[in-house]
Amino acid sequence: MQFQDIQSGYRNGNVVMKVIYITVGVFALTFVMNTLSFLFQSDANYMIKWFALSPHFDALLFKPWTIITYGFLHEGFLHILFNLLILYYIGNLFLDFFNEKQWLVYYLSGILVGGAVFVLSYNYLPALKTTNALLVGASAGVTAILIGLATLIPDYSIRLMLIGNVPLKYIAILFVILDVIQIPDGNAGGHLAHLGGALTGFLLTNNFNQARGFNWDFSRLFKTKKQNPLKTVYKKESSFSRRANKTEHQQRVDHILEKISKSGYDVLTKEEKEFLFRSGKN
Repeated sequence: MQFQDIQSGYRNGNVVMKVIYITVGVFALTFVMNTLSFLFQSDANYMIKWFALSPHFDALLFKPWTIITYGFLHEGFLHILFNLLILYYIGNLFLDFFNEKQWLVYYLSGILVGGAVFVLSYNYLPALKTTNALLVGASAGVTAILIGLATLIPDYSIRLMLIGNVPLKYIAILFVILDVIQIPDGNAGGHLAHLGGALTGFLLTNNFNQARGFNWDFSRLFKTKKQNPLKTVYKKESSFSRRANKTEHQQRVDHILEKISKSGYDVLTKEEKEFLFRSGKN
């Protein structure tokens, strides 16, 4: 693959592919810096030193960007491979129901909240106060995407090799359970950060973050503002028509989402898929 192909792939890719390209690029740069640190007998990999998240408040005040940048660092090949495989499949499925701006909100919010949970855990939980660690990895953001999508379409089935079709809600529950039971196994801060990302995805989908001004289209799961009572009978016909069309649009979205919840995404007609895709992009 030539450099021009990489440029083209990044430029033409959606937000999921752009984040994957950036994460892989950071991963490669981290290993280059690791090699240079070895050759020059340096004690620190400067990518880790300056961009990983420390649990100490003073370090966070000195390097506040690390509350986000840690999510683009990974400690090994299997670590990044696992995260990016999930991000690719679940992230692109997420875009069938949300737009790219919303995807980015979920992903970065998951990383931000996961990092905050990590820092608070090492400062206030007795089991972790006497230990030290650095946090790296995109898992909190990936988990926010997964749990957020599973909250929206819990009965959507994903076909897994050797297992068959598994509803998304069971995959999400399994991820949460695995993080909970692995907390005592040595990477407590990391697993707590994942749970912070999971909580973020759940709350965002249930519209606890509505005050930030995002225009969600899925009225079944996202609250909508109540219509103000009519103060006069003199209303333009065009205004009434717009309200009626909006109501019909929401009803159709609700119907399609209910159909997905009961039977899965694959039962939708081509026209219904295109309609839902256009609605998510608005």
